[in-house]
Amino acid sequence: MKLILRWLASAAAVGLAVYLLPGLDYDGRIETLFVVALLLGLVNAIVRPIVKMLACGIIVLTLGLALLVINAVMLYLTTFIAGHLGYGFHIDSFLDAIIGSVVISLATWLLSMFINDDDKRR
Repeated sequence: MKLILRWLASAAAVGLAVYLLPGLDYDGRIETLFVVALLLGLVNAIVRPIVKMLACGIIVLTLGLALLVINAVMLYLTTFIAGHLGYGFHIDSFLDAIIGSVVISLATWLLSMFINDDDKRR
């Protein structure tokens, strides 16, 4: 149940980013938000750790600012995969990807705070 709630929170965060940022756009279907949230979760679970491991020196040299670029690239990769699956999710520029990834991360974090996580309280 918690996994579904986190997925819904992630979809809401993607929807919020699309609503707030004119550089992010989607085809208007609600299932697109859910698919993008699922794809973003998969990309962040599979690809992001590998990229972070390869770029750990750059991350240290930039005092963590390279993580913003990595998050933006993960969002671009999600856009690429969603497009090939037939879901319309588009990002206009790299700056929009950076800002969008920050908005999605903050909104997901904020919404996840309201999900009851009994495992962390023990």
